[in-house]
Amino acid sequence: MNDLTFQEVLKEKTTQITDRIRMLLPKEEGRQRILFEAMNYSVLAGGKRVRPMLMQETYRCLGGAREREEDILVPFMGAIEMIHSYSLVHDDLPAMDNDMYRRGKLTTHAAYGHAMGILAGDGLLNFAFETALAANGQGNEGKLLQKALRVLAGKSGARGMVGGQTVDVIGTGKSFSEEELLFIYKLKTGALLEASMMVGAILAGADDETVRAMEEVAADVGLAFQIQDDVLDVTSTVEELGKAVFSDEKNKKTTYVSLFGIEAAKKMVEKLTDRALVKLNMYVGNNEDGEFLRALLMSLVKRTK
Repeated sequence: MNDLTFQEVLKEKTTQITDRIRMLLPKEEGRQRILFEAMNYSVLAGGKRVRPMLMQETYRCLGGAREREEDILVPFMGAIEMIHSYSLVHDDLPAMDNDMYRRGKLTTHAAYGHAMGILAGDGLLNFAFETALAANGQGNEGKLLQKALRVLAGKSGARGMVGGQTVDVIGTGKSFSEEELLFIYKLKTGALLEASMMVGAILAGADDETVRAMEEVAADVGLAFQIQDDVLDVTSTVEELGKAVFSDEKNKKTTYVSLFGIEAAKKMVEKLTDRALVKLNMYVGNNEDGEFLRALLMSLVKRTK
């Protein structure tokens, strides 16, 4: 798949996924209307829909039934994007990274106030599980939904994304070793990517070996993604990246670039990417779905914004 074709398909899929997620968001009504507005603003203020797209494409590549997507897959696609969005809302807060812009727009706390930023994140996390629990399984699908929920909860919680964020926060201003830094990256960034591909595989009915393989692929891509983010933080611009640059330096955070330099970071991205693709090729064929999934993973680690 050449780059032009990939970009065209990516744009179409991103629009379709955004439309699917929009239909799942709460109506902006009632006494807590401002909360729903802030929640919806957070989810719909741009974004590449990487995690729901990874979930969708993994599901399709592993033989998931297209006719069952709306009932069992789409609620989880919405849930993973809501969880990702809530994490960004809280990550941008003054007590965390204190960023005023993301995706070229005001962050949620900058647009709605500090308190509403906290509440919008809280609301999105809870609403994510309300959404996932609305999935309608038939027969054996009920067991698959339960398994997928366990993965989603585990990867987004204290042993997953939140745990990684915690170690990152308490280490602000301190120096990390490579092992400590990669631990943070695996949980903070990689956990939701792992959840995306694992849930897609589970809902497609894949066996445990295949689910573990998708977890490993996503883990390597997650590390490569975060290291590439470190590179972009010192080589990009606010206009190109859509958020503040040099934020890691400003917040005195150890990054792969600060430990080893830009060139070593780029080489690690290549190494992790190659390993992920080798593993993926063992389970995914060369059909149209497989080609797009490979191109999607490559776009995450080769991105410039």
